Amino acid sequence: MTGTRALEGGARCLRNVLGRFATGVVAVASEDPVTGVRSGLAANSFCSVSLDPPLVSFCVADTSTSWPRIRAGGLLGISILGVGQREAASRLAVTGGDKFHGMPWGRSPDGAPVLEGALAWLECSIEAEHPAGDHVIVVARVHRLDAVEDGDPLLFFRGSYGRLSR
Repeated sequence: MTGTRALEGGARCLRNVLGRFATGVVAVASEDPVTGVRSGLAANSFCSVSLDPPLVSFCVADTSTSWPRIRAGGLLGISILGVGQREAASRLAVTGGDKFHGMPWGRSPDGAPVLEGALAWLECSIEAEHPAGDHVIVVARVHRLDAVEDGDPLLFFRGSYGRLSR
């Protein structure tokens, strides 16, 4: 190894190092059962947790204003985004505004909002939440899922969205 960096570099150093790990991007959404208003966010911390029972997880900043509204909706729609969905990811990653205006959304069989054109979707309920530093680790139970599109995933690498290079 040609050099080492101590964690003394702080959050900026940690972000720089961890940003070198490419991840996929998902949209996590729900709908208020009373008003019908959708809420959503983009997450790049999505992963499989267990096959039996079927569980996935993602992390949400504890400062998120979207997560309390998504949680209140109950049923989650998780859309695995493709490379052509960069704009959707960017819109879902910001605070405020109508994140869904003009975006093509459909519904899972039980009514969770899912992004049309996504590579796949999962219909989930919240199994557990675990505080972890400045984030919350959300564990969700998968009830239904489908791989609906072929294509390359949208990736997040070094603070930017990108695509696979083959």
